[in-house]
Amino acid sequence: MSDADADEAASARGREVWIEKYRPERLADIKGHEEVTERVQSYIDRDDLPHLMLAGPAGTGKTTTATAIARELYGDDWRENFIELNASDQRGIDVVRDRIKSFARSSFGGYDYRVIFLDEADALTSEAQAALRRTMEQFSNNTRFILSCNYSSQIIDPIQSRCALFRFSPLADEAVTAQVREIATEEGIEITDDATDALVYAAAGDMRKAINGLQAAAVMDDTVDEEGVYAITSTARPEEIEAIIELALDGDFQQARAKLDTLLTEVGIAGGDIIDQLHRSVWEFGLPDRATVQLMDEIGEVDYRITAGANEQLQLEALLASLALDEE
Repeated sequence: MSDADADEAASARGREVWIEKYRPERLADIKGHEEVTERVQSYIDRDDLPHLMLAGPAGTGKTTTATAIARELYGDDWRENFIELNASDQRGIDVVRDRIKSFARSSFGGYDYRVIFLDEADALTSEAQAALRRTMEQFSNNTRFILSCNYSSQIIDPIQSRCALFRFSPLADEAVTAQVREIATEEGIEITDDATDALVYAAAGDMRKAINGLQAAAVMDDTVDEEGVYAITSTARPEEIEAIIELALDGDFQQARAKLDTLLTEVGIAGGDIIDQLHRSVWEFGLPDRATVQLMDEIGEVDYRITAGANEQLQLEALLASLALDEE
């Protein structure tokens, strides 16, 4: 391929958002949650769809499942009979009183009910949730609600009891790998096995993050390799995280601090992301169980302080200093 052809191909790849281009349109095409999709499909086949609650972390397929349900129910008419609202943008009671009720009341033909998809429903205020409960009761004959949330515990019990709850766990590595390779084949991208593993590691069960990382890396070069993936996703290599901890445990605080500083200031990785990677790797450091538990406790404390607004670098350096002192 000539340089001009390569530039044209890269430009074409950058014009479309792959998370939308490759969003599954049918329940059967959704990877990683076969048990959930099969149960939902059975509701549709029996024409007995209840209100649904989809709970789980970001990028695990909740929105994709909701839109696939609408496509299964309405075919080409799905956009006229399906509305998506984001509760984090409109958290108050007005969104329930105005947009949801007006959609539920509007006339439509040919179908027994319409579907309202309320994304990030756990962001609704308690007053809005109480109003939503009453709306679900009032329009249950001609409207089905699909609520998605990160934490179902943030939804009031009267709403939870009216919904069939489906939990979406972080996607398995195999599901992310299969999707990444499928997209790479469709786009004519050469991707190394190490790069695929790096995307899976960086995504941590988030399919959206994996696909976005693949697209970003593919725009940069025709061949996606491990180095490009870690650079484009601003993720530290697992061996770099391990080296920092090993140096601290060996009592070499200065070297551990220097490597941490490189990740924070030169590579530009956020302190919270480093904490997440530490948490994922803590059981791989080969420490005695007691030391591993202590490290986990300290990681949790640092994570809390950073979330509360403390200086990221200072807190991470304090963690390394604690490990170095414990070793001494």
